[in-house]
Amino acid sequence: MKKAQTLAQKINVMRAAVMGANDGIVSVAGIVIGVAGASTSNFAIFISGISGMLAGTVSMAMGEYVSVSTQKDSQKRAIANQKQALKNSYDKEFSFVRQRYENQGIKPELAQQATKEMMTDDALTTTVRERYGFNAKEFTSPYAAAIASMISFPTGSILPMLGITLFPNHIKILATFLAVIVALAITGYTAAVLGNSDRLHGIIRNIFAGILTMTVTYTIGKLIGG
Repeated sequence: MKKAQTLAQKINVMRAAVMGANDGIVSVAGIVIGVAGASTSNFAIFISGISGMLAGTVSMAMGEYVSVSTQKDSQKRAIANQKQALKNSYDKEFSFVRQRYENQGIKPELAQQATKEMMTDDALTTTVRERYGFNAKEFTSPYAAAIASMISFPTGSILPMLGITLFPNHIKILATFLAVIVALAITGYTAAVLGNSDRLHGIIRNIFAGILTMTVTYTIGKLIGG
């Protein structure tokens, strides 16, 4: 039977999905608005957007796969090193864990007891957690992260594509700007929640990045298009 994902693993996959959607929104919005600044041809705008969406989907999926695979390889090396350390100098690792607990304000006798119990139960998991800050029994799947990005990037890019192609010419750029800003506020908030960071700061930062991207590409498109 397949082992169920832990909360941390699910959150990492959700993070990949949210960032994929966010990049899809910003990247494709930048492309279609830039092309709209240079040309009024809906066909040219549509083709550019589709091309950017397909290229971005592959790029994001492969980027997530490589990134998570690299992280997983580093964690495996850390676990291998810790196995060797426990084999060669168990007492040193025991003292390290106990000192960590004491530094957190735990009384020496309680730190000694806690360390003894946890090291007896699972010395490898305990020392890996205290030395490297991750759970030796949990790994994020690079395939899950890649698939999450591969789905979310084109999903996010749908919004600017619809905005720039469906609205009338005289309001389509403004409408796309506004739609993208709303979408970026949502993804910025979600990313902040998943990362347990300041929500307002995450929203503002995300919106600012999107506005800057669209403004720059539109300006360049206008200059090129005359």
